[in-house]
Amino acid sequence: MDLFTDEYFMREALKEAQKAFEISEVPVGAVVVCKNRIIARAHNQTEKLTDATAHAEMLAVTSAANHIGSKYLNECTLYVTLEPCVMCAGALNWVQLQKLVYGASDVQRGYSLVSNALLHPRTEVVKGLKADESKTLIDTFFKQIRNQNLN
Repeated sequence: MDLFTDEYFMREALKEAQKAFEISEVPVGAVVVCKNRIIARAHNQTEKLTDATAHAEMLAVTSAANHIGSKYLNECTLYVTLEPCVMCAGALNWVQLQKLVYGASDVQRGYSLVSNALLHPRTEVVKGLKADESKTLIDTFFKQIRNQNLN
């Protein structure tokens, strides 16, 4: 039984990424887990909301904070399919996230390109979980975009 494992929750984040893919958003998905319960789900909605800050992580963190009634998520884990950008890492610092688990590294805009210190010092980080699945979804999305632009 794989309930309540990092793998289980990352699969849930991948489901969110698939939702983004289906509405022509960059396919990144996120879930926030507190005490083995998913308290927030989100996927990228920058196009839909015409908001450059509507990243999966930002939407999930806002929803989770509303759910628990606190600005701090220091007992929560964020599972996200792509390494957070600098903006999202900064937000994760402010909410004092307990644990971050991400899939694919973002070799162009990931926070770790700038500094791992962008996260809160107590945030535990697990990298590369379901990275292949996450990267394949993103690569497929951008390949479709490129092919559309050629036609």
